[in-house]
Amino acid sequence: MQTKNLNYTIRKVGKKIILPAVTLAAMLLMSNGTKDKDEGNLQYVDPQIGGVAPFLQPTRTRIHIPNSMVRMYPERDDYRDDQIKSFPLNVRNHRSAPIFNILPVSGKFPSDKVPVSAWDQELEIATPYYYSTWLEDFDITVEFSPGEKTGFYRFNFKNAVDKKLYLRKLSGRNWELGSDGALTGTETFEGMQAFVYAVCDHKAEILEKEAGDYWLKWPAADDTTINFKYGISYISLEQAKRNLNTEISQWDFEKVKGNAKEKWSAVIDQIQVEGGTQAQRRSFYTALYRSYERMVNISEGDRYYSNYDGQVHQDKRNFYVDDWVWDTFLALHPLRYILQPDLEADMIDSYLRMYKQSGWLPQFPQVYGDSRPMNGFHSTIMIVDAWKKGIKDFDINLAYEAMKKNALQETMVPWRMDPACELDTFYYENGYFPALRPGEKETVALVDDFEKRQAVAVTLMHSYDDWALAQVALELGKKDDYQFFLKRSKNYKNLYWKEKGFFMPKDKDGNWIDIDPKFDGGMGGREYYDENNGWTYLWSVQHDVPGLQQLMGGPQVFEQRLDQLFREDLGRSTYELNARFPDFTGIVGQFSMGNEPSFHIPYLYNLTESPWKTQKKIRMLLNTWFKDNIFGIPGDEDGGGMSAFVVFSSMGFYPITPGVPVYTIGSPLFSKVVINLPNKRQFTISAPGCSTTNKYIQSAILNGKAIDSPWFTHDDIVNGGVLELEMGAYPNKQWGRDQSMVPEMFKTNN
Repeated sequence: MQTKNLNYTIRKVGKKIILPAVTLAAMLLMSNGTKDKDEGNLQYVDPQIGGVAPFLQPTRTRIHIPNSMVRMYPERDDYRDDQIKSFPLNVRNHRSAPIFNILPVSGKFPSDKVPVSAWDQELEIATPYYYSTWLEDFDITVEFSPGEKTGFYRFNFKNAVDKKLYLRKLSGRNWELGSDGALTGTETFEGMQAFVYAVCDHKAEILEKEAGDYWLKWPAADDTTINFKYGISYISLEQAKRNLNTEISQWDFEKVKGNAKEKWSAVIDQIQVEGGTQAQRRSFYTALYRSYERMVNISEGDRYYSNYDGQVHQDKRNFYVDDWVWDTFLALHPLRYILQPDLEADMIDSYLRMYKQSGWLPQFPQVYGDSRPMNGFHSTIMIVDAWKKGIKDFDINLAYEAMKKNALQETMVPWRMDPACELDTFYYENGYFPALRPGEKETVALVDDFEKRQAVAVTLMHSYDDWALAQVALELGKKDDYQFFLKRSKNYKNLYWKEKGFFMPKDKDGNWIDIDPKFDGGMGGREYYDENNGWTYLWSVQHDVPGLQQLMGGPQVFEQRLDQLFREDLGRSTYELNARFPDFTGIVGQFSMGNEPSFHIPYLYNLTESPWKTQKKIRMLLNTWFKDNIFGIPGDEDGGGMSAFVVFSSMGFYPITPGVPVYTIGSPLFSKVVINLPNKRQFTISAPGCSTTNKYIQSAILNGKAIDSPWFTHDDIVNGGVLELEMGAYPNKQWGRDQSMVPEMFKTNN
């Protein structure tokens, strides 16, 4: 084991090792050197956190430059999988889809077999900017550092006599080794192409081809290290070569690594914290790192290829893809509104260019085009939220045109990107999405066999979308549109069954369908809800919380139902629930921390007379479900969607209603948080008495003025200032009960 790995291994295993002080100091000096000085907050980032998922998708070990096109992860099932299948030169989207897969091989491995290798978890090093692992079966150490549209591998063969590289068969033009030693290839997917241009620092030869796979071999020599660098392009092979020559012109692995490290330091050090535990810092800064995977910039110089119209465009403005707005509008985009508003403006403008190129405003824009998982038109909320928070470097009139077209002409049927159908017509006329009774056969061909109608979720989500659209109509002076969409934003009320106390389905005749909101609706509750049950969707009225309180019978009943949410038993065995609701993870009572629709729920206590309960719940949820280990993500992380919740909540505030430029206060993990803003100002949360025990706010001062309301505005942040919180071990049940800001927040619902 290299000395460099020793401290890493001790940390990962977590064993208690007692060593003489002098020996320990010497080891730390050798392993870390001047790590604290050089690494800054990067020392706390661990891409292995969340590497094992509760049920569905693990949070993968992802190595890349912030928001850049090239992303790499070792191809394996998750952290427990002891075999690595390959190292992709890139992945097409956050979740997976690797392209240009390679694997160094040594020894007498038959070339007609697909190679894999065991690896050692304790010998793997993973940072945002550098990766290294040992391939056990071949005795090879693999290192990697990323560029923006390039990458650099370094293979250290212990067996200098037998050095080979396996190249998985490509779906387009297969690998070719040119007379100049350059390796090229094309991957074809979803109606588009990706190109690679790679070179090695030692001349290779083709060993043989079997079933389309390629093998390269380097002659036996004393040199055991092979350097492999490459460029990726979505435009052409020539552009891939140009990308490589522009970014990595020399054979200097350490320079590439240093450049990637510098870019990560710039974003990770934008937020400075004091206090908290080592574990809390690791969870916090790893969450911040995860918030920079998406969206990705695919512009290559002043050009980009868009599969939304199949054209190469000349444009000095960067073009971004890979977003799942159902997951990211809640916290990830709002976090960027604070940290990188100019980048966010480019991303929204990219959405609008996609609209001009394809005719529809996308919801899940991938590199190959839009996809329509989940439900709702939440790109509307994302755009409105940005506009309300002062991000205006995009065409708001074009945005309104696009959002309105989606709202009036595209189907609401989940997982479909088609023109409106008869179910949409019913919604327009009746104010709710009709559901089928249990066992009733589907009659609308557009409805997906697995995803179903999701009738209650669709009604609730589109009510929020229409509210957001109404806000833009109001700003643009479109009064008739404003009234029209504001009225539709009240449709959620049509599905509240007062006697049951839940949002429940109705059939096409307007009759209630009496179901168990905890469990009914088939897999994931998709016949009526979506991935979560009726307890989760009870709170999905972020755009009109006062209206929801009125439906329930007032703020006191609202608070009692919140209490019940966290205490209500499952009503069945855990394994039975998991089999029906695999996304319903991170469970506390009937609350699911592991899925996006739940993020705002603990903060709803700030709309009651007991804001201290928000402080209690947030601390409990962070401490329970976001540990700094491989199980440290309670559900699908979704490319920053959940991590951004952790960043906000750890700092002590959260955007409870995207579309309203207001934040609500929780309970910070740190005694001091300083956000360095792009406008050269700072926003500071100072909580000097904060600790594991002292989680309750006793009093608060914003810019020298005492406040008794658990709210502050986006302007309070971007203008710079200080929020001072006096913390204590027991709640001050009188603080934060001032609700005077609440009507102002939701004033357009009056």
